[in-house]
Amino acid sequence: MIRGTSTLVAACAALMIAVNVPGVAMALSDVPVVGSIVKVLQVGGGGERTDGAKVSTSVQENALDIHFTVDGEQIASVPAYTVDYKEAPNRLIFSFNGVRDLDLQKLQQDIRSLSNVKDVYSNVILDDSAIRFVVELKDNIDYSVSEYKEPGYIQLKLYGAAKQSEPHEVFYVHSQEMEQGESLGMLDEQYAQDGSSVIKTKSGKFVLAIGGFASRAEAEEMLHQLSEREDYYETLQVDSWMSNENPQ
Repeated sequence: MIRGTSTLVAACAALMIAVNVPGVAMALSDVPVVGSIVKVLQVGGGGERTDGAKVSTSVQENALDIHFTVDGEQIASVPAYTVDYKEAPNRLIFSFNGVRDLDLQKLQQDIRSLSNVKDVYSNVILDDSAIRFVVELKDNIDYSVSEYKEPGYIQLKLYGAAKQSEPHEVFYVHSQEMEQGESLGMLDEQYAQDGSSVIKTKSGKFVLAIGGFASRAEAEEMLHQLSEREDYYETLQVDSWMSNENPQ
């Protein structure tokens, strides 16, 4: 059991089952919570298999709570989910399975109200029982994602990073710019096993990107491997931009 400085309501049991966050005290401090904590993470996943959950959000201080209900009742455990982090730009990618209803406008409004957020947008997923959204962070912002049960919800907390990082060049294999839609969703699904992600460009459109390499040579080698595949049909290219910026 890990004891933090969390401000818990009287009935809350703070049992820590899994932790991979450097600053657990930061993750558990300041923001009141309800329910029992299951895990705190920065990348990874958890939850349980469910179907038909409705997603809603609320904001308190610099934290976002993601709630789940079925037939109007909060569920005991969160649906299966994953959280990933990528740079160029610095962003969190949330994916939930077994959900079918999301108030995207409210989610975007709530997330944009957090002072450490630069942007938020959804991704197209071909599975109609899954949702994915991306939260772009401002420079030198750290975060934690906490999973709770009884009731089941996810809490995203943002705070200033302990160490300041300098922007650096990042290389990607990426598609041409396009609008959000089925074509982009199909590309993302095709290259999911290669670590693909969808990034918003400075023009407001989107690209499918693979990598996040430290050198052009690594990115070009990946492009060569992809171009040798039988299912390679979308012309991809190698490009770079700064770790805290969006592609042109």
